Amino acid sequence: MADEQHHGHFVGPGAQRYYAESADRLADQYESLGFEDAHQAFLPLLPPSPATAADIGAGTGRDAAALAARGYAVTAVEPVRQLRQVARRLHPDPSIVWLADSLPTLSRLRGPFDLILLSAVWMHLDEAERARAVVRLHELLAPAGHLLLSLRHGPPPTDRRMFDVSDEETITLAAGTGLRLVHRTSGSGDRLGRSHVRWSSLAFAR
Repeated sequence: MADEQHHGHFVGPGAQRYYAESADRLADQYESLGFEDAHQAFLPLLPPSPATAADIGAGTGRDAAALAARGYAVTAVEPVRQLRQVARRLHPDPSIVWLADSLPTLSRLRGPFDLILLSAVWMHLDEAERARAVVRLHELLAPAGHLLLSLRHGPPPTDRRMFDVSDEETITLAAGTGLRLVHRTSGSGDRLGRSHVRWSSLAFAR
């Protein structure tokens, strides 16, 4: 669950340094919350095993490891090298393939996937990047595949590039590619206890 996608033109050196230098501390934060607690709304939508899954912005590997434990073949996409190193140390699962790639192009990632998860990632893309990214994600989904997104709402932090993206915009973008909304949970509290942060969960089917 990376809080930042770094990819050339849309992440400056300050943000990249933040995640590189904070990898170990962020691991303690991310790993303190279990996959089932973080993504309770998505559990009924997870496909039966065997299945293929992509965790985009996989961070320290918590979600990728949980998906692998369910019997999925998982591709974990994380552009920050230090986070990938921590993830491999914490979750040395041979069924997880780690890939250095990032949105909006995901140029190295090859589908199709039965499941694509973006947890705390979408809000790092600007409007134009989100429009490009949703097209690419649609391309990567298998027929009847599911795209799962968690969106952060609240004042963006000052030390990272972030936008408060609405559910409505995301739903409209997805519909433009033919993805249909199958689940929406809005206004969930922050499970790390931050009173100014709220979350929503959106699931789409191809």
